[in-house]
Amino acid sequence: ISRLSTLAMQSPYPNQPVTHARARNPPPAAPQMRAPPLLAPSTPQPARPPPLRPLRTGLGRSLFFSPRRPPLLAVARSKSRDDASFTDRILDYIEGGPKLRKWYGAPDLLPKDGGAEGEEDESSDIEEPRDAVLVTNGESEIGQMVILSLILKRARIKALVKDKRSTGEAFGTYVECMVGNIRDKSFTRKTLRGVRAVICPTDDGFFSDQIDLKGVEHIVLLSQLSVYRNSGGLQAIMNSKLRKLAERDENVVLASGIPSTIIRSASLETTPGGEKGFNFTEGIAAKGKISREDAATICVEALDAIPQTTLIFEVANGDENVTDWKTWFAERMAKG
Repeated sequence: ISRLSTLAMQSPYPNQPVTHARARNPPPAAPQMRAPPLLAPSTPQPARPPPLRPLRTGLGRSLFFSPRRPPLLAVARSKSRDDASFTDRILDYIEGGPKLRKWYGAPDLLPKDGGAEGEEDESSDIEEPRDAVLVTNGESEIGQMVILSLILKRARIKALVKDKRSTGEAFGTYVECMVGNIRDKSFTRKTLRGVRAVICPTDDGFFSDQIDLKGVEHIVLLSQLSVYRNSGGLQAIMNSKLRKLAERDENVVLASGIPSTIIRSASLETTPGGEKGFNFTEGIAAKGKISREDAATICVEALDAIPQTTLIFEVANGDENVTDWKTWFAERMAKG
């Protein structure tokens, strides 16, 4: 041991004395060469995931999440169900789910970014089966009630509107929105293509002397003519234009030769439907009132009761309960 200590204390420089610092700090060793790996990896190694960092929730607990983790679940859902409008989701729930959309007569949902939205109609000369119902003034309050009733009856619906986007967002693909000028013959021909019946829930002047109703099998007109004729004073002046439109609509419908149902309703009011009965007494429309929901229900129920020529009756809310509209219309048409 003493010999080893003596050798360790010997200086590599014979002309210089040995110091304690030199003993404690030997000269640096030569750098060692590291042998290269025998086999380098041929494929890149996957990157290590980023460390999780805590997120304070304010409830005394910390949640850990990865800041770079992509929201795969949200992306997958946003392309299918979340893109559906609110009305579509409600109807899907009521009718039993999206799998029954086709069974209920509605096509599949189209994506918001296109699809068949801006495509031109290339089959203008192809005759379509007449199974659609056209609702004029589909943006009005009672027009929307008529559309909802038709949806529940699984009918194919066309609606004459001014704002195609808002109506499309409200009803989705259950309604084919038609936007244009009814005085344009080409637009009218396109609108009435495939239409078997027309429901006019307001006196909007849809019918005119120039309109071509060829192929239409039934017209249902909700007329406020009795209300306009009974108004007086300032109200009569305000309703003068509506009265002229109502008179012209009734005259055109009567002269068309198409089986028609003219419902002369009382003054429309915004009250829940189905809570009162009805009154069909002659002259009741001039002084009575009726819920818009009830009036819309009568318009839709009249579709399947096609008269030989024309059926005209007045209606207001009253005490008579109608449980079977098919039987009621049959008895009404039998009386003439």
